[in-house]
Amino acid sequence: MSYLLNTWYIAGWADELTQGGMLGRTIVEQPIVFFRDSQGVIRALADRCPHRFAPLHMGKIVGDSVQCPYHGLRFDGSGQCTHNPHGDGTIPKAACVRAFAVVERHGAIWVWPGDSSMANDALIPDFSFLERAPTHAKGHGYLPTRAHYELLADNIMDLSHVDFLHPDTLGGGALSRTRATIEELPNDRVRISWWAPDDVPPPAFGTHLEDPTRADVWAEVIWHAPGLMLLGSGATPPGRPREEGPVTWNLHLMTPQDATNTHYFFANTRSFEQDNAQLNAFVQDMLIGIFAGEDKPMVEAQQRQIGEVELLGLNPVLLPVDAGAVRCRRVLRRLIESERVAAEQSVGTR
Repeated sequence: MSYLLNTWYIAGWADELTQGGMLGRTIVEQPIVFFRDSQGVIRALADRCPHRFAPLHMGKIVGDSVQCPYHGLRFDGSGQCTHNPHGDGTIPKAACVRAFAVVERHGAIWVWPGDSSMANDALIPDFSFLERAPTHAKGHGYLPTRAHYELLADNIMDLSHVDFLHPDTLGGGALSRTRATIEELPNDRVRISWWAPDDVPPPAFGTHLEDPTRADVWAEVIWHAPGLMLLGSGATPPGRPREEGPVTWNLHLMTPQDATNTHYFFANTRSFEQDNAQLNAFVQDMLIGIFAGEDKPMVEAQQRQIGEVELLGLNPVLLPVDAGAVRCRRVLRRLIESERVAAEQSVGTR
């Protein structure tokens, strides 16, 4: 399977990686181990010892190095072997592992699985709103999902599904009754927006409005290749500015593990009752229940029906609601093809 490699993927939330601990995760079919050095800086190495190919994440941290759990070789953050406990301690020249470019930002771990010399942390999208949100007005989670990452991205780029899959929480019918606006933005991004004036608000918003039956309902998603989505939504009294009603800004971040498995990371913030810890706990439980109990089973069922064939290769019936997802797929295909051609040209000039 082809992936976009020279880009940033989220590998985990920063609080998943404690000092002295390790996190093993497969990103675009590459097993990677993440750990913090003695200064707390995150490092990322290929998760396979070059001796007997044991997974390094099963070992332990010794100083600034990872110690292989099988025969005790140690590797520092650059991937170089720093200690061989056998014989006279000579370190073979081939005793090294690949190091990946990695950055900690916005409470997350970002890894660049392609050419590390091309890694530029300025290319990480600005999701700083998550850090600025009050403690009791935000949350985040991780949901491994047995489905292709583009199916999960499609699910967010077509929010009309909420009226049918989540009718008692996020639905209400407004998004199905309006046609989305789609535009391509600079830096290979796609934005899709919905605007439903004087309509029925989703129950999750209606409970925070004086009149829970009528509102101007809006939503927008900005997609960053290959699978990073910023979702904003809200409802406000008819004719009033968005800021006067409840607003949420959320992240849906899809990182492919392989062709049929995805690391699905999500985060949410809200503009209302920001100091209400009890409400925050309720919101987090509700969202996890929605994602794990409704979205995840549906997308995994899709994957089982599709198999390992590319979705558009099955010639699916396309509806107007599919326009945003299809646009993203086409942009991603263009970027992957451009990267492939550049790699071939680079090889040809050597």
